[in-house]
Amino acid sequence: MKSALRSGLLLLFLWPLLTPSGAASAPKHDLVRRSCVHASYPSVCLRTLASYGGAASNPHQLALAAVRVSVAHARSASEFLSQLKINGRREKGALADCVDQMGESVDELSRTLAALKHLNSGADFRWQMSNAETWVSAALTNEDTCLDGFKEISGGVRKDVRRRITGVARVTSNALYLINLLDETRG
Repeated sequence: MKSALRSGLLLLFLWPLLTPSGAASAPKHDLVRRSCVHASYPSVCLRTLASYGGAASNPHQLALAAVRVSVAHARSASEFLSQLKINGRREKGALADCVDQMGESVDELSRTLAALKHLNSGADFRWQMSNAETWVSAALTNEDTCLDGFKEISGGVRKDVRRRITGVARVTSNALYLINLLDETRG
């Protein structure tokens, strides 16, 4: 009985070192933590990218993951907005504009993702980085424009839209930060 207990305790203490998620993923998780610490929204960055810690082994892969998170949030927000039922001409107009803006954000973030996937250290690195930074910045502008349309609208719809779009803007801002880090490490 004591032998089984000792073996069990030994296995409990050694388990993190024996499993792939133990020692091998710790440096990758450190990459997420080190990269997110100075992001615009560090806690959002950590929370949304923590699951990518095992998949991202370098800053380029982490930037790709951040853009994927941003695309997913933008798509989700766009679907949410498309399903909202509201009354009032002003509200419907603001909502229609916001749906369009979020659609544009999804397109721009998807272009960013494509550019980053083909990012290389050759002569066109600057061009690719410039495009990626421009498209993510445009997506942020779209998100701000969407929120501007709801400034003079009150009620629960405004709150719901603001919460969703603010969440998208935060992950998009963090994605831009991580893309800029790629540019800084290159330059």
